[in-house]
Amino acid sequence: MFRKESTILVLGSKVRGAQPGHVLRWRLEHALELSRHTTGPIVVSGKGEAYVMDDWLIRHGVDYRRLIVEPEATSTNENIENAHALLPDTHEWLVVTSDFHKLRTLAWARHLGVPIRVSSAVTKPPFRVNNFVRECFALPHSLLRIAWRRLLA
Repeated sequence: MFRKESTILVLGSKVRGAQPGHVLRWRLEHALELSRHTTGPIVVSGKGEAYVMDDWLIRHGVDYRRLIVEPEATSTNENIENAHALLPDTHEWLVVTSDFHKLRTLAWARHLGVPIRVSSAVTKPPFRVNNFVRECFALPHSLLRIAWRRLLA
């Protein structure tokens, strides 16, 4: 499914103070498991979230030298764009996000021409319904933004 030298990109989500929210914690737990089977860098991306993710992964045993913080992204497309700008020679990204967010992530990566594989963290109840309903609106919004960008290009 992925190569040992894969570069992992963990997409941000809500934080509570200096702690990851539930959805972000599940993403981080999933990234931690993947990190045990890979040797490449791990990029944590998200404004207001990246440093929380960096700290969490270090506290859970990830070597700080593998971590790259991208603290400016405020959206899925910016997560991918900014991470790719940091490591432009990456041949394939292993993107960690949530199951409900997978299609939107794939759509943006395809539009941006960034080769990715998505490894999804499972969203647990009671968060599942709310997040999948929200994604019913967010995905079409992103697809319209992609279409608009292509139209203007």
